[in-house]
Amino acid sequence: MGVLSIFLGLVGCDQQRISELEEGVATEADVRARFGEPEKIWDAFDMAATPPPGAAAAPGARTFEYSRQSAGMANYMITMGPDGKMSALRQVLNPSNFAKVLPGMPMEQVRKMLGKPMKVTPYALKQQTHYDWRYLNPPSTAMVFTVVFDQNLQVVSTASADDDMANSKGR
Repeated sequence: MGVLSIFLGLVGCDQQRISELEEGVATEADVRARFGEPEKIWDAFDMAATPPPGAAAAPGARTFEYSRQSAGMANYMITMGPDGKMSALRQVLNPSNFAKVLPGMPMEQVRKMLGKPMKVTPYALKQQTHYDWRYLNPPSTAMVFTVVFDQNLQVVSTASADDDMANSKGR
């Protein structure tokens, strides 16, 4: 229950920050003032092969990644257009994005789609690595999305399950 309380607090802060930013108006300085330093900055070339690329792949665009893992259940990708104005702000941890993660996809492409994972777990004997992201399945079910990669860091499979840590009673 404590983890869910922390998450709800983070969501409230993020919603306030998001409401203060307007697409086509907010500048990079505005974004950084509300969200801080990005976890990673992807340029347009990096995002060109990521489905769907949209504004993120426009020449001169940059996408700022803001991870809310491991305590939170969101990852934000904020695209700054070539004009220096925010062209998109999206929370990327959702079932429609998870459906785009397909077998054979390279880890780097998944990372660009979903942002930094909550946890990376190598399984040497299986020659696999599991990446986990915490997310909120509407309306309020805490979940974990897992991507299983082979030894070449290509997607083998994906799965979603209840987040036992957030959903368990009495913890």
